[in-house]
Amino acid sequence: MLKIDGLEKRFGEKVLFRSLSLTVDGPAVLWAPSGWGKTTLLRILMGLEAPTAGAVQGAGRVSAVFQEDRLCPQLTALQNVLLVLPGAGERYAPAVTADFARLGMDAAALALPVAKLSGGQKRRTALLRALWAEGDTLLLDEPFTGMDPQTLAAAAALLQERCAGRPTLLATHDRAAIAALGWPVIELEKQ
Repeated sequence: MLKIDGLEKRFGEKVLFRSLSLTVDGPAVLWAPSGWGKTTLLRILMGLEAPTAGAVQGAGRVSAVFQEDRLCPQLTALQNVLLVLPGAGERYAPAVTADFARLGMDAAALALPVAKLSGGQKRRTALLRALWAEGDTLLLDEPFTGMDPQTLAAAAALLQERCAGRPTLLATHDRAAIAALGWPVIELEKQ
């Protein structure tokens, strides 16, 4: 269970959030308009940024999709996902390949280095890498960027299957993504 207690984040005089307290024990959507602190909150939960005040407990090992893809451009999509499965990656290759097929990526796309893939294909790769990584908490920052409605629906269905009972926060301002997931919504308030 992920617990956020009295979290505050300031940049100089600008306050992104104050006295933010919540418990996440399953999947939820973190909603706010652009610029209201969703990415900063996720970075704090990942341990990449320090809060001004407050505490985070129970994040454990975190797997994540960042706003930028953070993929190894010279590797294929499959190789990028298998990187998070050291020592056993090849054993999982057929199942990972099946997940790529669910998300509309065929053998031709999977044969290319990630540098040659479209933005939406890179997002699908980043999403699958986070889903396959061993982690206690899953944090997703705008994971559906660049996906058409059909691919978004397939990705949302995959998340619904794989995230039940796992602390998951998916940050977005995309109402279509929120509707496709059907998860509880946590709204950040303007400070």
